[in-house]
Amino acid sequence: MKKFGPGLLVAAAFIGPGTIATASQAGANFGFALLWALAFSVFATCVLQEMAARLGVVTGRGLTEALRSHIQSKWLSRAAIALVLGAIGFGNAAYEAGNIAGASLGISTVIFIDQDVLALAIGLLAAVLLWINKYRLLEGVLIALVGLMSLVFLLTFLLISPDWSAMVGSLLQPTLPEGSLLVAIALIGTTVVPYNLFLHASSSAKQWADAADKREALSLSRWDTGLSISLGGLISIAIMGTAATAFFSTDLVYSAITMADQLEPLLGASAKLFFALGLFAAGLTSAIAAPMAAAFAVSGAFSLSTQGQVRLYRAVALTIVAVGTLFSALGTKPLVAIVFAQVFNGFLLPVVAIFLLYIMNQKRILGAYVNGILANLCGLLVVLTVIGLGAWKIFGVL
Repeated sequence: MKKFGPGLLVAAAFIGPGTIATASQAGANFGFALLWALAFSVFATCVLQEMAARLGVVTGRGLTEALRSHIQSKWLSRAAIALVLGAIGFGNAAYEAGNIAGASLGISTVIFIDQDVLALAIGLLAAVLLWINKYRLLEGVLIALVGLMSLVFLLTFLLISPDWSAMVGSLLQPTLPEGSLLVAIALIGTTVVPYNLFLHASSSAKQWADAADKREALSLSRWDTGLSISLGGLISIAIMGTAATAFFSTDLVYSAITMADQLEPLLGASAKLFFALGLFAAGLTSAIAAPMAAAFAVSGAFSLSTQGQVRLYRAVALTIVAVGTLFSALGTKPLVAIVFAQVFNGFLLPVVAIFLLYIMNQKRILGAYVNGILANLCGLLVVLTVIGLGAWKIFGVL
């Protein structure tokens, strides 16, 4: 385990309320028809996160710092950083609303308190833990609950014997059933999380800061990224599969109240309580991670003293929590808020991905470790696919 690191953090970050709700909704409403979108999102995550990790290992800097130091024109540099930070700020605020809504949704099924009140309480708890820098006090317990819930989804998926032919068919012949486009974009947005690119680059820079052999460090980083993201993708597929088997083409109606029914084949009457605790844990861990990632991205964009960095970090993190709490407590339906946050991230992803591709092709920064032809083609495929889906949706609305 000492050889692995940031990849596990990235995988844990995208297995939150967004993944649980979006993958469940996709399975419940469309069966396995959108499995291709989920498989594509796992591929896209591996491609982009490998680039972010390589940047951190080779340069020892995060994505925002690399942008700031490379672009020579003062005005162009400011415009690029403002665009990226705007995407991260809006994206994380939307994501935070979904995280807090997910945590409050989970706990409200076993503690009968109004969800708006619970959202305020959870937002306050996240803010306090970030302010006093003691979030690690709960981190171990929360991650253990999320890990246990992931294991239960996997075991349930194997127990229910899903329709394997439908799964293979979706991968070989991708389709978009009527009304499924936003859910497909949300599946990509909940897996390829833009802020994870900043988090991964900075974490990799710290993880392998003392590595004497860059090639060995890169090899470890790639194994770490590939295995961790693949595990996260497998869990997402299991979530979609359990929901498809429990709800699709049945008399059951998928909703916030019936979400836990997909775990009944394994847990029986305990499914509701277990699902509630797992969703709460996933929501709270993500509600802490998202503001942290945004704060790291913003603070890396400015050359400040140590004290100035701390003040800016806290200001950004608390602002993200406050905005997310406000929107999640306005009475929006939790499942709607969660899925909307993933759609929003899906639309913002190309902005961050394009800047990442630009940096990864700069020899002055990466030397011999710049992107090769295959990496660039895969990156362009990801960007063009996400832009195409977004443009298709906008064209449909118009």
